[in-house]
Amino acid sequence: MDPRVARRVASPVLLAALCCGSGAAAADKLSELQARFDTEMNGVHKAKMLQRLGDAEFEEAGRAEKSGDYSTVDLLMEKYRDNVRAASDALEKENPDGERHPNGYKQLEMHVQKGLRQIDELLLIAPLEFKPPLELVRKDLVTFDDELLRSLFPRRHENKPPAPAAAPATPPDPGVQP
Repeated sequence: MDPRVARRVASPVLLAALCCGSGAAAADKLSELQARFDTEMNGVHKAKMLQRLGDAEFEEAGRAEKSGDYSTVDLLMEKYRDNVRAASDALEKENPDGERHPNGYKQLEMHVQKGLRQIDELLLIAPLEFKPPLELVRKDLVTFDDELLRSLFPRRHENKPPAPAAAPATPPDPGVQP
């Protein structure tokens, strides 16, 4: 399924699940933050907005997890991943040189690290049938984190020639006395 179609289908389902699951106030806050995030065009602002939006998604995922609603947890973490992708794309489009202009890249990378910790915690407690989607989200977040680090520190990630292999140690000849 096309990711854009999946997002359009998942967003109403996600909002409906949030409204019914844990209260309208949290769903309203999350939907308001999501709407502001979606309309933001500046990549740096989008990356900074993701911090608040991601934290709200993590809170909501925590509430859903406590109530045993892992379908909502999966939807929230997939939406978080999609938001990270959108912020990363906006940053890359606006300013592809993260080393010279790290504003936005740093905030996004730190929040992706937070997201990875959140996913790791969820993977420990989620029932087996809900782990595969969370593992896919984790894999995508690791990829985004690697890309952000490459943007921030390109020289550290340049292809370096491999270090020369050490000569294998030869065992001492048993017939020779030292």
